[in-house]
Amino acid sequence: MKVRLKAGLLVLTAENPDELQDLAEWSDTHADHAFRLMMQDSRTSLLRDLGPHLDACREPVNISSRSSDESVQLISNFADTPFSLHGRHYASVEGLWQGQKFPDEESRLRIAALHGFEAKLAGADASPADVLSWESRAIRVGTWEHWAVMYEACWAKFTQHVAAHQALMGTGTRPLTHRSRRDSRTIPGVIMADIWMRIRARLRKDGATT
Repeated sequence: MKVRLKAGLLVLTAENPDELQDLAEWSDTHADHAFRLMMQDSRTSLLRDLGPHLDACREPVNISSRSSDESVQLISNFADTPFSLHGRHYASVEGLWQGQKFPDEESRLRIAALHGFEAKLAGADASPADVLSWESRAIRVGTWEHWAVMYEACWAKFTQHVAAHQALMGTGTRPLTHRSRRDSRTIPGVIMADIWMRIRARLRKDGATT
């Protein structure tokens, strides 16, 4: 095997059929991995495999319904991921969130059956309010107590919907973000991302399964 050192690059070139096969197999199993260069002694250097570079380098995952990755779409609040909470059925977290803007049960039930932008647009018809009702409690909008409702909804989603659960756990330990064209005033992207990561950590710690 011929080894060449260049600035920021190590080049391996097979020089016979056996080496060609070995190099091809090694490349297939280590494609897109990150490595750490270590010195064993004055004559020997080691390249330690740290695993897939996205995980090893902890590159953030932006959770968005517009993502090209279908598993990331499942994590988003817009996803069609039915779940139940307090005896009510919801098609999506967005349907629950937007429905809470309305005081009447009829509107809440109607929006609970929606997902995606349809659910989001339905919430635009609600009258502005600083306080909403949740399980007979008055909650001020945009507060920690309000965000706790989102945590509760997301927990129900990820513990009841198998594909969404797998998608969230599939992000490993990578940081999650939620960047959108216009950040929400009631639940900023940084808060939403923190909710997903706290749920992911709890699922991993508890060994929770769907």
